[in-house]
Amino acid sequence: MPRPTGRVLTLLELLQSGGTRTMAELADRLGVDGRTVRRYVDHLLDLDVPVESVRGRYGGYRLAPGHRLPPLMLGDDEALAVLLGLEAGRRTGLTTTEHTASETAAAKIRRVLPRHVARRLDALLECIAFTDRPGAFDTPDAEVLLTVADAVRHCRPVAIRYTDRADRRSERTLHAYGIVAHAGRWYVTGRDAGIGEDRTFRLDRIADARTLPGSFEVPDGPGPAQRVLSGFATAEYRHEVTLRIQGTAEQIRTRLPAGVASLAEPAPATGEDGAYGPWLRVDVRAERLDWLPPVLAALDLPFVIERPAELRDRVLALADRLAHRARQG
Repeated sequence: MPRPTGRVLTLLELLQSGGTRTMAELADRLGVDGRTVRRYVDHLLDLDVPVESVRGRYGGYRLAPGHRLPPLMLGDDEALAVLLGLEAGRRTGLTTTEHTASETAAAKIRRVLPRHVARRLDALLECIAFTDRPGAFDTPDAEVLLTVADAVRHCRPVAIRYTDRADRRSERTLHAYGIVAHAGRWYVTGRDAGIGEDRTFRLDRIADARTLPGSFEVPDGPGPAQRVLSGFATAEYRHEVTLRIQGTAEQIRTRLPAGVASLAEPAPATGEDGAYGPWLRVDVRAERLDWLPPVLAALDLPFVIERPAELRDRVLALADRLAHRARQG
């Protein structure tokens, strides 16, 4: 049986998990009676751990909110989960303050890991590959992120100082609908009150944010993630591409996701319909065209390029290169 000290630490761990724990639940988890549970609670109070007694039918014990507690007690699986989350955030750019906070937090947990758990973690990290390199992205200011999140939660306007990709600075009032992590960056989407239109802003380009008096109602419609993806698909870019592709939306989305392309209702068929399904209109906006020919080849579906003519030339050039290399084989 565990020693009393071990049970007291187990009691602390149970209370740290949140909520109110009934006397019966604690007694069952600790393998003791109610009188002993009360004695263990007294031990925690002697250590200045703020344990509150909750009266009533569903009463029991809980930790007082907002107090500084002793170091968290994590099991092996919990420690691994936290470290992997920190590492994934660091490698994909979804961190704040130039990775410093995540690195120091990981180092603190790493120092107290049992050796066998640390070895297993090292083996796992050596096997994981990430599509983005560490430090490849700009990170948002933590205070800006938390301020915007609070404005989203309470539907309060927020004033921001923003620098766009053309290095133009502006001050805006935003009715923020939600925060979205996409492709290694943080975004906030909502209505720009100054122009009365929905906009999406990169959080790392917001220099300052402060909540304002008042409130607003979030309109019905797509959620924040869909709004961000739709914004990418319809944003102004150098090239506007219009395609007709014969296939299902699911097939097309495997290579042209919502953040890249928008799909329209089935367009009139070109030639005979086959086993590929209906023809769909696909609109793509892109800064460069060189990535599109390989994507169309990988789709392996019938397609027609309506515009621009430069894309047709690039597709034909790719086909010629592939045919030449095949003949060389």
